[in-house]
Amino acid sequence: MKPCDRVPFLLQKFFTERLMNQKHVSPHTVACYRDTFRLLFGFVQREKHRAPSRLTWNDLDASLICAFLDYCEKDRHNSPRTRNLRLTAIRSFFRYVAFLEPSESLRIQQILAIPNKRQSRRLIGFLTHAEVEHLLASPDQTTWSGRRDYTFLLLTVQTGMRLSEVTALYRHDLVLGTGAHVHCWGKGRKERCTPLAKRTVKVLRRWLREAPRERNDILFPNARGGWLSADGAQYLLAKHLKIARQNCPSLREKRVTLHVLRHTTAIALLEAGVDTSTIALWLGHESPSTTQIYLDANLAQKERILNKTATWDATPLGRYRPEDPVLQFLKSL
Repeated sequence: MKPCDRVPFLLQKFFTERLMNQKHVSPHTVACYRDTFRLLFGFVQREKHRAPSRLTWNDLDASLICAFLDYCEKDRHNSPRTRNLRLTAIRSFFRYVAFLEPSESLRIQQILAIPNKRQSRRLIGFLTHAEVEHLLASPDQTTWSGRRDYTFLLLTVQTGMRLSEVTALYRHDLVLGTGAHVHCWGKGRKERCTPLAKRTVKVLRRWLREAPRERNDILFPNARGGWLSADGAQYLLAKHLKIARQNCPSLREKRVTLHVLRHTTAIALLEAGVDTSTIALWLGHESPSTTQIYLDANLAQKERILNKTATWDATPLGRYRPEDPVLQFLKSL
């Protein structure tokens, strides 16, 4: 095989053999990696005037990868987090290539040595109990879409499930009898069961009595009976959020996404006294250390800690003034 044929050949093997067959990654990961290489090869084509199908290893070096990452930040206005995700996809490909192209080990090590960019971490956003209730009161439950949206939002905020997890649910994933719970496949292909509260069970039972659209088993279908897309779910949230903000001024100051509802679940569990290891299991985190972000954001818990600590007298001591020399002399006698 010609050197110029090895790059596209190995890239195809990386996606079909490595990612899909060996690692069995999620479609979301495949799409993320795909977009990275589409951007990278488009950048190389503009810079080197070489079609992606004609690329050689000499075209892909550390300096070009760094230039591509700078392009993502400056021209595409990507955040450091997105820049690091692009770099992660590139590293994954070159780690795979390292086993198949040992003659390019020096070039590959230089690319793998490109560091991540440090990024600031803001406190997570979450809703209070009152704000959640205003949001849940917004859907018009006299309509089919309103009942669907209300059930969707209630299940999301009670379980803390990810958007991809909720939209992928089937009706048979619900167990509403003794030990009521919802079953899903989470991030990293991890199977998880999450308990359901009595209020959620009651609403879900009522929702299951609705006739399935197009005889489909999807729990939350769109108006045509198909899968509810991520954009569709964000749209329904934005629609009801607009109504909720009219009656709840504090919501106007917050950026609310469906992932914020997941954060809301975690904060509610934390304030109820649930330890971080249990919250990590509830949310399907890979490690309990991920739950640390909720400790940082939970001001109420920090206030409880402050109340348990000793207090100090805050009375100012005043400025030091030396004693009069005559008085010092008299004291010394």
